Amino acid sequence: MKKSLLFLLLVSIQFVNSQELALVKKNGKFGYFTKAGTFQIEPKYKVAKNFSEGLAAVEDNGKWGFIDAQGNWAIPATFDNVKYFNSGICIVSKDKNWVYINTKGEVLKAPASEKLFDFDGGIAFIKQGNKVGLINSKMTVILEPKYDLIKPFENGFARVKNNDKWGIINTAGKEVVEPIYAEIGNYYKTTTWAKKGEAFGLVTAGKFIPVDGADKIWDFESQDITYARKGGKIGYIDLKGKWIILPIYDKAKAFSKNLAPVCIGSKWGYINLKAEFIIPPTYKDAEVFSKNGLAPVKENNWGFIDEKGKLVIPTQYGITAKGFAALFTDQGKGFIDGIARVQNEGKWGFLKPDGTVLGNQWFENAELFTNNKPKI
Repeated sequence: MKKSLLFLLLVSIQFVNSQELALVKKNGKFGYFTKAGTFQIEPKYKVAKNFSEGLAAVEDNGKWGFIDAQGNWAIPATFDNVKYFNSGICIVSKDKNWVYINTKGEVLKAPASEKLFDFDGGIAFIKQGNKVGLINSKMTVILEPKYDLIKPFENGFARVKNNDKWGIINTAGKEVVEPIYAEIGNYYKTTTWAKKGEAFGLVTAGKFIPVDGADKIWDFESQDITYARKGGKIGYIDLKGKWIILPIYDKAKAFSKNLAPVCIGSKWGYINLKAEFIIPPTYKDAEVFSKNGLAPVKENNWGFIDEKGKLVIPTQYGITAKGFAALFTDQGKGFIDGIARVQNEGKWGFLKPDGTVLGNQWFENAELFTNNKPKI
């Protein structure tokens, strides 16, 4: 009997710690909301931040500390300022000094750097003089400072700059694309777009392949096709740099679910890979399809359509966050893991795919759900 109770307790704790939570503001206080439509932690904090790796920063009497998913203090509020945990490490400020701490609140000794940078995926930048390198979460230098600039890592790769030329490195600091290009894109399936001289093209296996007439190329995202501009119009190219959809559109966005939003004149619709309009251009704006097969479209306000163009959630919402603590990207404008954050009459809430509001709750502010799983 005792073993059964212990098992249930452990399962319960694991569930609480692994679920996603959203930072919300209600009646002037911040709390944490679950995807079940209930409060995991009731709104009671004057200032708070999102959960990251099982901990959330909250303010208490002018000082910052960290709570766990049950609302208990995990690290006492003794800091003047804090950032977010990643890779089990967070940057905090105390007595005008910025340092790294672990999830126990212990200060970590880091290699010399003129500035502390956030960790991401076990990697952080260090800066010495005018050069930037990399350290790992064990505070070991894995790349001596040698670049003028390193951009944040995306899927294990980062853009680097030296002498006004761009290349790409992996998390081990190894160059996968030599920094010889005037501009460069993300690294997708061993390919990136780049600008060499006045030409735009793709780089694969160290070879630059010009794209006929292109004067701008956007990053590859979820499919082996991206959009590019030629003569002021937008079309689509494949991973070999071939135009597979002619540049005839005034604006365009990425393919997802084999559909892409394109604009002709001032109206947006969706085409398939054969450049056929599956959803006619009738909207003021449109975003890419989410994994659940719904996409945001705008008339006077925003709603959601399915892959056949049927309006399944009325166009009565706002979807663009402004003035929040976090920076939001286009990926935050649609359904993410079955939930979409929307605004209605000045309040923010979360929609389910059937159009109902999660927990029937509206908030003064609502940030995206973040994974609350602690780092093991």
